[in-house]
Amino acid sequence: MPWPRSLVALQHRNFRLLWIGLLLSFSGSMMQNAALLWHVSLLVPPERKAIALGFVGLVRVAPVVVFSMVSGVVADAMDRRRVLLITQTAAGAVALALAVLAYRGLAAVWPIYALSAVGAAVSAFDLPARQALVPTLVPREHLPNAINLNSILFQTASVLGPALAGLVIAWSGVSAAYFFNALSFGFVILALVLMRDVPSLPPSESGRKDDLSWAAAMEGVRFVFRSPLIRSTMLLDFFATFFASATALLPIFAQDILHVGATGYGWLFAAPAVGSFVTGVAMVPLTERIRRRGAAIVWAVVGHGVATVVFGFSRHFWLTFACLAMVGATDTVSTVLRNVIRQLETPDRLRGRMTGINMVFFMGGPQLGELEAGAVANSFGAPFSVISGGIGCLIVTAWIAWKTPRLRAYSTDDVRPVAG
Repeated sequence: MPWPRSLVALQHRNFRLLWIGLLLSFSGSMMQNAALLWHVSLLVPPERKAIALGFVGLVRVAPVVVFSMVSGVVADAMDRRRVLLITQTAAGAVALALAVLAYRGLAAVWPIYALSAVGAAVSAFDLPARQALVPTLVPREHLPNAINLNSILFQTASVLGPALAGLVIAWSGVSAAYFFNALSFGFVILALVLMRDVPSLPPSESGRKDDLSWAAAMEGVRFVFRSPLIRSTMLLDFFATFFASATALLPIFAQDILHVGATGYGWLFAAPAVGSFVTGVAMVPLTERIRRRGAAIVWAVVGHGVATVVFGFSRHFWLTFACLAMVGATDTVSTVLRNVIRQLETPDRLRGRMTGINMVFFMGGPQLGELEAGAVANSFGAPFSVISGGIGCLIVTAWIAWKTPRLRAYSTDDVRPVAG
């Protein structure tokens, strides 16, 4: 029986195994992300809450910047499935350590920062290997569908994880959320073990399949920065999320502005993912029909900025929820189309390095943005921080779109086969 067109990538066994494992694992990770911010907010005095929450972003982004080039080279030079087995095991150990510390009544915030940094370092190696592995699990014509399905996977987990985190925190405390995440990594490990006949890596420019040299790293840097299309999508990703990232401030909105407690916080944290999920489902049949992909990305980021501004002004729970859902919806349109463009425009032998460099942009933007949001909120209040960030997002988007006409004009007619 043939698979529906909207699920065609799932007919490939290895991709299907990874997809199911990641759905369960990401749900646990999203639960932990929400629990960690809530945990930090409980361990610091009210006057230090905003900056303490923003500092979570700083400790997460530093390892990404340090390891981004190395991790991309590793993903292109080593068995990607083996790299993922190591990173998933290490991430599970970090989550278990957080669970034990929380259960024993942790009173200081620095161990949370330290373990967050370790977890980010693990993610710096996990993400390039995972994103570079996916295009080898499906044929090229099914890659846009696989990227869409991965987006739906992530957004589904982003709804389930924080919503469950709010309930678990209210009933059992943050330690239970950390523990559930530690267990969830086992599903990805099982999926990786069950895979069969995963294609081998193509050689680098030097002709070697295990090239871990500095020259291999610089080959990836040259490719990214000599490609205006890929470079501009990365810059747009970084600056838009830097200015319009306010996730770290949600505990303040839930506790001090909207007064909705842990359960309401869980739903606010999940709201962007609700919008993302609905949009992601719609994008499955629509992605291949969107001809002017570059213009669609620009307008999606504009919508992201507008929704952020309205969120900053809102004093009602459901309006805030709707704004956050719109933030997630517009981000999904932009993310799916950016990923399709990058994967189609990048040779397989460079995908790990491209993703490693991209990590600095798409992870560095929101994490540094959380620090910026926390610093501004500490001086001028959380609403001002969110409003000014949304305006900054709109200004930067207009500037990048004006400076990169090729991005504005990019369409499906520009897609060409890329050599491996």
